Amino acid sequence: MQRSKNDVWVGIFVLIGAAAILFLALQSANLLSLSFQKTYQVKAKFDNVGGIKPKAAVRSAGVVVGRVDNIAFDDKSFQAVVTMALESRYVFPKDSSLKILTSGLLGEQYLGIEAGADDKNLVAGDTISSTQSAVVLENLISQFLFSKAAEPAPGNGSQEK
Repeated sequence: MQRSKNDVWVGIFVLIGAAAILFLALQSANLLSLSFQKTYQVKAKFDNVGGIKPKAAVRSAGVVVGRVDNIAFDDKSFQAVVTMALESRYVFPKDSSLKILTSGLLGEQYLGIEAGADDKNLVAGDTISSTQSAVVLENLISQFLFSKAAEPAPGNGSQEK
């Protein structure tokens, strides 16, 4: 009887530990967001969203003010349409701007919202028009290489007098 009681307690402890590990794994991968705040949806169009994924953070001044709900492709404008759920307690002017930023050198990407100066605030269904797309490392490297290739090589006999 004593042995089976111990087995039950060990089993309960193992289940609680497994649930805690699962919760931490989902939380660290941004697959679980426990927020009971009311939200309003805002859209924005980007030429390139880089590595932004649904559930990515939307931050202002380093504070998470919302999450990315959906990313879709608009086949009329050939741009990515990002739908965000911003918490209702945070209001931003209509002329606010969005940038796709990265946490650290190789960290996760998130949307950074910078407040504008308009008197009217964003409401549900609005579209933010001022956006800056993700910086693609391959494009930067190719621009650097092409600009170096276009420069004349030093010491090739073409010196000015």
